[in-house]
Amino acid sequence: MREAIVKRTLSFIGRLTTLVVISIVAATTVHAQDTAELAKAAQNPVADMISLPLQNNTFFGIKNADDPANVLNVQPVIPANITEDWLVISRVIAPIIYLPSFSEGGQLPESDEPTPSVDDEFGLGDINYTGFLSPANAGPIIWGIGPSINLPTATDDTLGSEKWSAGPSAVVLATPNPWVLGTLVRQLWSFAGDSDRDNVNQTLIQPFVNYNLSDGWYLTSSPIITANWEEDSGDRWTVPVGGGFGKIFRIGSQPMNFSTQAFYHVESPEFGPDQSLRVQLQFLFPR
Repeated sequence: MREAIVKRTLSFIGRLTTLVVISIVAATTVHAQDTAELAKAAQNPVADMISLPLQNNTFFGIKNADDPANVLNVQPVIPANITEDWLVISRVIAPIIYLPSFSEGGQLPESDEPTPSVDDEFGLGDINYTGFLSPANAGPIIWGIGPSINLPTATDDTLGSEKWSAGPSAVVLATPNPWVLGTLVRQLWSFAGDSDRDNVNQTLIQPFVNYNLSDGWYLTSSPIITANWEEDSGDRWTVPVGGGFGKIFRIGSQPMNFSTQAFYHVESPEFGPDQSLRVQLQFLFPR
């Protein structure tokens, strides 16, 4: 079963990448100004634009793991005007996780504790919701702030924390042409759930740097850095370093954003990954 899941996952990534490359080559050329505006909006977590990112993360080099782990994040982003001057941007992350079998234990970068010795598992992880309050007409500095909550929706106890968690989240960025520069931060603490599981006390920091080129191409780096404050200092931090590239394109009249990034983990828990690969396809719906 494990081999079949891995083959299906890798096959899906391969087909998706091939489809995107063919679509980019064959897609209708987008007006340069439209492309530049779409690129900056796609790279802005609190943009006034509906989007549906499908972000696939593959984690390699996990100690005692038989195969790479894989997390496909389905991440709808929906802004809504509450007044003429203010937006609420709702952001949901629903992770679909493949966790390989471990001889001793393993840990994904955003999990709250090492996973016990298990057979491979596939299913839904804990869903996260964040609501950002942001100015509708921002100046040179764009920002958003609001609550974030983790729901214990995992279909197996090895795929989630079995805890309700909540805390603040904030994002700040600037868009000096041709750059989009910023940082997203989030802190979660558990407040309810299975008393036999470890408490959640986790910080997430995601700096993002984008350099936009011509014809919708751009260079990007947006590592997800996490700290699990419930762990000892040696197993606390996950720090990836790397980057990649992306492109804004269209399939017919539908704007799309494709990107890929590779990371080396300079700091990782004992049972965490050494490298990771991120491939993202984002459907854009400008309002």
